[in-house]
This record gives sequence, C-alpha cells and structure tokens, in this order.
Amino acid sequence: MFFFIILFLYCSLSVLYLFFLSFSGKFFFKAKKWNTPSPLPPLKRIAILVPAYKEDNVILFTADNLLQLDYPREAYDIYIIADSFGDSTLQELKKLPLYVHEVSFENSTKTKSLNEAFRRIDKPYDIALICDGDNMLSKDFLKKTNEAFMGGAKAIQGKRVAKNLDTSFAVLDACSEAMNNHIFRKGANALHLSSPICGSGMAFEFSTAKKTLAGIDAVGGFDKILQLKMVKQNIFVHYLEHALIFDEKVDSSSAFGQQRKRWISTQLIYARQYFFPAFRELFRGNFSYFNLAFANYSVLPKAFLLAILPLLILGGFLIGPHWGIAATVLWVVYVLCLGMAMPQALVNSDLLHAVLSLPRAISLMFGALFQFRKADERFIHTPHTKTGITNPAKER
Repeated sequence: MFFFIILFLYCSLSVLYLFFLSFSGKFFFKAKKWNTPSPLPPLKRIAILVPAYKEDNVILFTADNLLQLDYPREAYDIYIIADSFGDSTLQELKKLPLYVHEVSFENSTKTKSLNEAFRRIDKPYDIALICDGDNMLSKDFLKKTNEAFMGGAKAIQGKRVAKNLDTSFAVLDACSEAMNNHIFRKGANALHLSSPICGSGMAFEFSTAKKTLAGIDAVGGFDKILQLKMVKQNIFVHYLEHALIFDEKVDSSSAFGQQRKRWISTQLIYARQYFFPAFRELFRGNFSYFNLAFANYSVLPKAFLLAILPLLILGGFLIGPHWGIAATVLWVVYVLCLGMAMPQALVNSDLLHAVLSLPRAISLMFGALFQFRKADERFIHTPHTKTGITNPAKER
C-alpha cells in the first residue's frame, strides 16, 4: 500500500506537470513577432558549425543542403568539424565552398569538436548555429534566425522534425520528438520560461557560445549543461516553431535502445548533479533554471508513464475502488496531455502500425535503466544513413 501511494503521487506529479505544459503550449503559445530595427541593419553574419563523427554516409548531402539555404552566401559560412572521416570523403568536402576542420581525439565528443572549431575560427561572426552531421535545414532557417536575433534574441532553438518515417521505430521516435517540442518547448515559452535546447538546430550569439562552451567538457548531454549556463546568465532561449531542422530518426530496435540508454544516462546523472543548484536558483527567482535543471529531469519519461499508469489502475482497483478510479482519471488526463501534444500530421495508418512496436520500445527503455552508467563512460555514436528528407508530413 505504501509503495502504491508513493508511486501514485510520483506519477500524479509527472502527469500534472506534463499536462500543464501541454495545455499551455496548445492554448497560450504565440509565435513571437520580432520588432526589427528600422532602417534594417546589415544581415547578421552566421557561422554554421557541424561537429560530425564518422558521418561519411551523409555529410556530403548535409553540406549540399547547407550550401543551398536562402540566405546571402557572403553572410554565412559552413564549418564541418570532421572527426574520423575517410580520406575520400575529406577530399570531396574540400572541393566545396566551405571550411573543413579535421580533428582527432582519444575519446571523441561533440564538445571537444566544437571547442576546437571555435579555437581555429579567426573570422568575425554574430551568430553560431550548431547542427549535427545528419541534419538538414529548411531553406528559410537562417532568415528566421536572423530575424529573431535582429529582434533582440540571444539564443534560439529551432523545431527538430523527422527526416524519415520509414520504420515503426522511426515513427515512434518522430512522435516522441514532436511531443517534446510541444510540451517542453512551446509549453515552456508559453509560460515565459526558456525553451530547452536539443543538441542541434540551436543558435547563440557567437562570442557567448564560444565563451560558454569553453567551460564544458562533457561526454554526453553537453546541450543540457550549455542551456543551464545560458539561463544562469539570464539568456532566454526562444523556440522558433517555424524554423525547421530535419533530424534522422532511429530505424531499428538496437539503435533505439542505444539512443535511449544515452538519454536516460544524461537525465539521471544531471538530475543528481543539478538538484541543489536548481533550488538555489529558484530562490533567486530564476524559474527557467529550476524548470530545466530540476523539473525537466525529475518527471517520468513519457514511455514509462504509458507502461506504469495501466498497472496503477489495476493495482488501485485491487486495493480499493477509489484508488482505481483515481488512477483511471490520471490515465485520462495523461491521454489528453499526449493528444494535445501530438501533431495531426503524424496521426495516420503508419502510427497505428508503429503502436504495435511500442511494447518493445518501452521494454528497451526500462532495460536502459540498468545500463545507463556504462553510457556515461564513453561517447555512444548513432550511425546515420539517410541522405534526403523522406518525411511527407514534415509537421508544418
């Protein structure tokens, strides 16, 4: 009985937190209208930094996409930070009008690659945009980024959407990302809290990014540390819902398991590390820091709630009808939360088919709980193979 009550309370707090953010994102979020100076100043100069590890399969297609963005070429440069690439790939990259920085580390991390790139760059820029080696940007991404920074933004997170929906696991991954965008990013901004960043499609003032990243040396989850350092400086992270960045979704159970292992490792480790700093910042009035450092990490993952809530209903009715009814109400609230967060474009026959893989996905996530310590000891690379955008919905 005691264990049931503790679990019920934890699930209740998780569901209410997620529902509150989802409801806020649905009904209170308004895309910010940027008040740009008049007359318009020169366009912001943007450096696109692409730290890439063994991305020979996709990097040339990524580079081609970045070279075709709807933004004056003289106003942006592309830096491919190539770690462990093949010679033929490097030769092809060097034929393109971009910068290739070859790097090599005993233990590779995205943080090391970015810091090395910042150290080598000797041209002046206003904005640093960080992308992954598999990412592709919508043509107007830089225009929307420029508009935001001209309007006073100092940090933005674009909308990551699925590059591919070719397997059940890719669909589940895409749905999870879409709901995270709605709940944690739209919901947070709707409540005047900083949006979490998600590792790519994020842009900052160049000098601030360079200085802040220099103090980070993380194996995984560098973006979690980066966002906390930003909000501690009272830098607000805006979520640009219409600035799209296409990200490859995992297409197999093994890749899904490896990815979730890394994510759970990050969540558990940083939840412990930033517990006390979160409350210190809360008492200082920094609600964004508290939300990112404590609330985001403390809530149960969505997939865990999908598995646990039905068990609570069953256990509740075994203990007493009132507990069973309460657990059922909690389940209904959670379903409404996910329903508000799910884009209509992803609700189709592919999703129904993907639901059949949900038990397997949930079991992989629970399995990751017992392996997360190993995930923090080394960089876990997820191979990428998709060379184009095959998502017909694009969640626009």
